[in-house]
Amino acid sequence: MALIPPVTRLTASIIRILGCNPGPMTLQGTNTYLLGNGKKRILIDTGDENVPQYIEHLNGVLRQEQASISTIILTHWHHDHVGGVKDIVGTQLADKVLLNPDCQVFKFRRSDASDVCPEIPGHITVQRLEDSQEFAVDGAKVRIVHTPGHTTDHVVLTTDDGTLFSGDCILGEGTAVFEDLFDYMRSLDKILKIRPDRIYPGHGNVIDEPVGKIEYYINHRNQREQQILQFFSQRPGQRLQPMDVVKVVYKETPEQLWPAAAYNVEHHLSKLTKEHKLRLSEQNEEKFYEYQPSSAL
Repeated sequence: MALIPPVTRLTASIIRILGCNPGPMTLQGTNTYLLGNGKKRILIDTGDENVPQYIEHLNGVLRQEQASISTIILTHWHHDHVGGVKDIVGTQLADKVLLNPDCQVFKFRRSDASDVCPEIPGHITVQRLEDSQEFAVDGAKVRIVHTPGHTTDHVVLTTDDGTLFSGDCILGEGTAVFEDLFDYMRSLDKILKIRPDRIYPGHGNVIDEPVGKIEYYINHRNQREQQILQFFSQRPGQRLQPMDVVKVVYKETPEQLWPAAAYNVEHHLSKLTKEHKLRLSEQNEEKFYEYQPSSAL
């Protein structure tokens, strides 16, 4: 795992600024990206709230570049991507970020819940992103691609030169969690069809061979599904829960990541239940799954 510096110039018009919020789910931290080479820049994602070190690094880059932020694009609603909005757009920190007077914040609309991010104060307007919407500043142009699955509002951004900013859909290390497996697999197929030359992920290092990585993600999920189905077929008549699966199928995964693995397994189980390969029962508001003997592996 290569160390990610706080600030990295990736190309003449892309600078990565690390969110300084490391953790089991954020890896070394959230990658935010400053795009363009002129006075106005686009910022992709904002890290977590109340991280003065990140704001200091972001402001340092803007001062050095003699530029300001004109557009903020959020890949999805999770706190480690939207949290920094109030510190960048608001006046929470004394060292206020260099903003263009007409700076706007954009995010795709959630379809599964109220589209309100508690980390973003009500006085900050969040404009609605649209699929295929384009944004341009001197030296950079990006197009929005709606890629639900990790969340219902998740987007990736593509450029004409083969770059793709993947948010949390594809990570630089390991595999991603998701809310809806069916949608997530469709989004992976959509990204595969784009065939990017490089991916700048929301967490982890740059992916220089993205097609292989995307194919790995697709094959990994299909393989996991077969492993889970086999797990149940070897235990006929047993009523099992996601963590029962994790302890066997994910035994190579560090234990602190088991809850995230169980979250993913639950979505596999939901999909397999819809396909009548497993039977769902509930007891005391807990879900149990059982192998359907009539299913064919």
